[in-house]
Amino acid sequence: MPIVNSLEALEALYQPAPTLASTAKEVDRLIPAYQSLITASPFVALATSGPEGLDCSPRGDVGPVVRIVDERKLALPDRRGNNRIDSLRNIVRDPRVALLFLIPGSGTTLRVNGRAVLSTEGQLLDSFAVEGKPPRCVILITVERVYFQCARAVIRAGLWDAARHVDAATLPTPGQILEETSRGDIAANAYDAEWPSRAAKSMW
Repeated sequence: MPIVNSLEALEALYQPAPTLASTAKEVDRLIPAYQSLITASPFVALATSGPEGLDCSPRGDVGPVVRIVDERKLALPDRRGNNRIDSLRNIVRDPRVALLFLIPGSGTTLRVNGRAVLSTEGQLLDSFAVEGKPPRCVILITVERVYFQCARAVIRAGLWDAARHVDAATLPTPGQILEETSRGDIAANAYDAEWPSRAAKSMW
């Protein structure tokens, strides 16, 4: 089986070289157009790296998923989750992060690379409170590279096409998955029945 194992071989495979449109879009700050895309995005995938390996975590919110502090800084509240803190563990030990913003209804996505720290400053936490509940920390991201991605992937996937949406009833439920992975220690029916009320109480 042929394997691509050098940069020279890889670059030879992907010809012609990137056009001006592919390279000119990359900048080191949040220009107004990129700020508009971020403001419209309620969802971002956060990629981090640590000694145990890589992690990619979904993040979502009722409005913009991040706050634009200035043209070189973003603030992402760490909303309640499962307390695994995989992403946060990684950031403490390796500040490099990558973000992929999705905008419902739009094929354009936005990619941001930078470095992050975790802040527990009281006023900052309180500024992100929802229903009186602040996050336990806020991820502050210093932007190093930012560029938009064309719509090909979203178009190919039909991501926003309702006709191509998957019927949730055809998928395994979280409870069924947990029952299998826990070898029966977690009961599927009980977990699935309890989850909606538990999630409603712990959303923020």
